[in-house]
Amino acid sequence: MSIPTVERRRFKVGKYDIIANPIPNSAHMLRYTVFVGGKRIGATVSVPTESDCRFLEKPPVVPPLKIFSSYRPGRPKKGSRPQAPNESGHTSRESLPLDVSLGGIRASTER
Repeated sequence: MSIPTVERRRFKVGKYDIIANPIPNSAHMLRYTVFVGGKRIGATVSVPTESDCRFLEKPPVVPPLKIFSSYRPGRPKKGSRPQAPNESGHTSRESLPLDVSLGGIRASTER
């Protein structure tokens, strides 16, 4: 018993020629090869739209990669010095005044 396969098809989407060939060892899947002006510009497994064909013909510009940075803020290393206070005399975290409440949570004087 042989597996029934779909037939090869050829059609146009806008200015693009599309040739649909059966994928080997598949009963119903097709590979859609896209041509423009007789030149192959790409292939898809789903039926391509004109937008897909334009993307294959002229893909968007990819920005250059950024250099990998190993800086990760988090817990300080063992033996490092504590953060120095800034010009106002506080470290980067300022304590809240005692009369400010945060939704029922009262500030406490002990630390």
